[in-house]
Amino acid sequence: MNQMKHLFLLDPDIIFLNHGSFGACPMPVFETYQNWQRQIEREPVEFLGRLSTQLLAESRQRLATYLGVKSDEVVYFTNPTTAINMVARNLFKLKNPLLHPGDEILATNHEYGAMDRTWHYLCKQSGVRYIQQAIPLPLINTNDLIEFFWSGVNHRTRVIFISHITSPTALRFPVREICRRARQAGILTIIDGAHAPGHIPLDLKEMNVDFYGAACHKWLCAPKGSGFLYAHKNVQYLLDPLVVSWGYESEKPSGSQFIDYHEWQGTRDLAAFLSVPAAIDFQAENDWETVRKNCHRLAIETRNRIDQLTGLQPISLDHWVNQMVSVRLPDHLKLDMFKEDLYNLFHIEVPTILWNSKSFIRVSFQAYNTQDDADSLVEAISYLLKKYNYSGE
Repeated sequence: MNQMKHLFLLDPDIIFLNHGSFGACPMPVFETYQNWQRQIEREPVEFLGRLSTQLLAESRQRLATYLGVKSDEVVYFTNPTTAINMVARNLFKLKNPLLHPGDEILATNHEYGAMDRTWHYLCKQSGVRYIQQAIPLPLINTNDLIEFFWSGVNHRTRVIFISHITSPTALRFPVREICRRARQAGILTIIDGAHAPGHIPLDLKEMNVDFYGAACHKWLCAPKGSGFLYAHKNVQYLLDPLVVSWGYESEKPSGSQFIDYHEWQGTRDLAAFLSVPAAIDFQAENDWETVRKNCHRLAIETRNRIDQLTGLQPISLDHWVNQMVSVRLPDHLKLDMFKEDLYNLFHIEVPTILWNSKSFIRVSFQAYNTQDDADSLVEAISYLLKKYNYSGE
């Protein structure tokens, strides 16, 4: 992995262990991105007015193939938060809403904060209930988790919303089996896949999900502002446009109302969307399966070393995590100060998280990270625990 560090634009003076937040774009992909931006500026009317439809279709086809679906089942969005907001708002629309007072949306207590806020906002106005099933830790048996989560389903459950890889706890949930059960029960599924593309293999057709929103600018390493929404053809009719523009009552319909309604939202920089194929190619050309395996090994080893320092137990067995792992920290630590010390004293960029009154550090490993990065983090944590007079539990 040392050979790939020079391919990224990250500050060499910073030990970057926070790929999970915003990703990092390799130089070849970033150069493609800037080239698209230059082409837009060279002749904006030609590019946005006459070329963009075909260029977006070609890029969307590459993404769809990568995801195992058809090109008219995927639309680019700037991020998964926007994509899932569009789906969520359509479930509550005034005319023919899917959800009514007393209905329930079943999620977990491991969801991303922005998504929790989205559902809380919409449910407060409608009388629908957002149920967050508490998933107990540590995670050991997959079937036990599925059964525990499914125990939250009842006759009022209309929607299941769940993360593929959770943000606060970095755990990969068994969404394929949950989607299969939901389809049999007639329950709509919405998956937050923000951390999945490029992080784990994806086949959305096999997953049998209704809606899947995700980022390309995280683990796929595409430029910032590239994400997508997948919508199964059977549920596309539910989605009115979040932004009404020229695709509504289109004068030149594409043959897909889903694409017409959601692809064009007015003038915006399309370069990040058009660069997604370059990110797919970059990972294919650099043996990304080996990168993933090496990063998983670093993640597990680093978690175990931090656990030895703190005396705390891991929140899951090894197979529940991939390149990103959340590790328990002593609960009495002042997390903001701890994070600031890691950055100011050791130049380590890594997030700390307070989740369910428990303290965590979430460590991401990507192709540019090395054993030295992991060693520096462990040494810094050891120093700070002694500084804070922590002797282990």
